[in-house]
Amino acid sequence: MKTDVGTTGRVSSAWPWAGTVAVLALVAAAFLVPPLADWQVWARRHPPPLPPLHGYWQVKVGPGTLPSLALAALALRYGDRSARRLGWPALLTVCYVVGLAWLVSLALVDGTDGLSRVLGDPSEYLRTARRVGDVHVLLQQYISRIPDAAGARQWPTHVAGHPPGMLLFFVGLVRIGLGGDLAAGLVVTAIAASLPLAVLCTLRALRAGAAARLAAPFLVFSPAAVFLAVSADAVMATTAAWGLACLAVATRHGARSGWPWAAAAGLLLGATVMMSYGLPLLGFLALAVLGAARRWWPLPVAAAAAGVVVLGFAAAGFAWWQAYPVLVQRYWDGLASRRPGGYWTWANLAAFAVSAGPVVGPGVASLAAQARHTLVRPVVPLLVGAALVALTVADLSQMSRAEVERIWLPFVPWVTLAATALPRSWRRPVLAAQLATALLVQHLVYTVW
Repeated sequence: MKTDVGTTGRVSSAWPWAGTVAVLALVAAAFLVPPLADWQVWARRHPPPLPPLHGYWQVKVGPGTLPSLALAALALRYGDRSARRLGWPALLTVCYVVGLAWLVSLALVDGTDGLSRVLGDPSEYLRTARRVGDVHVLLQQYISRIPDAAGARQWPTHVAGHPPGMLLFFVGLVRIGLGGDLAAGLVVTAIAASLPLAVLCTLRALRAGAAARLAAPFLVFSPAAVFLAVSADAVMATTAAWGLACLAVATRHGARSGWPWAAAAGLLLGATVMMSYGLPLLGFLALAVLGAARRWWPLPVAAAAAGVVVLGFAAAGFAWWQAYPVLVQRYWDGLASRRPGGYWTWANLAAFAVSAGPVVGPGVASLAAQARHTLVRPVVPLLVGAALVALTVADLSQMSRAEVERIWLPFVPWVTLAATALPRSWRRPVLAAQLATALLVQHLVYTVW
């Protein structure tokens, strides 16, 4: 009888060691090659650079330092035990509360600015959202304001680089009185804290409850928390994850009773497509969910619901397929054209590994070994594999040269599921490495996000 990942499978220690060495070598090369080779790779427009990250070195401590260290110690001691023993509702509650505390404490290493600085930046969405009057006019003019040629009318960097869905989210916050830098930051962080819950619910709906419990500590205490707190991309990642969770729940029912879940999945996934030009790649994960469940009836329902969102925007004035070529031109008119593909094609993967953490190496290697010997149910291998395929396509598209520690956040939790395949003797050391990575990045790097 096949079992959930990590419950009975045995993996030679050579596999996780090989994965660890490979990822560490990749990350080390990405950090060392540019300065040693005197290679200007344009990680950021202004010095000092720290490729492959978009930030720069800045040693700091702050109000969040002691709480984040305390949470890390508690996670290392009680994380696995709590995930195994708590009832399901209690597990979800604890994951949310502790995850929120982890996000906030890391952000507060920079003081209260850590919860407000990013969203208040002129290149972000919030300042533009405060100036939006008529949403219909906004959508009709949106494409014409993407190019550099729009001059003074052109959108700021992040607004121009995305469909209007993300901007409209912040317009909504402004209109309900939560448009201040700090208030919006707290809302975004509260949303981001539910990301692990969505992934756990997806696994449970796919009858991989044991894998969900194994994954929980790694999902909650991911180094990605450094980039999730108050990042607009955290909203995209969380919306996508709940869309996939709804799709998984739909597969537990027949079409007659499950269609509302499939429709909700389509609406949420359609919304993510209107937040980022790169998130149609979530289609790989949606297919993985359906393949893991071996139920395909939700596909047309979810696709139709997603189509309603996309076509609704088009009817209001913003057609995704017309905007994308304009965005591509602006992208290559900007800093991306200076960023050498010979570096970023592989350095992107190193930046992703920093965001997802050291678990990527031993986890994926262990999962590959287990799947190869058919010791596991296909749920986790399918989800992790789909996320890796999406990352590969995104990387090869060359539309994400640099900054992927933030841009690829929607794929981080799904790759993190590879932690469920770690040998038992590896779980605690790898979780410790995850925690240390988050703490070191937050305290040693000005991440910009």
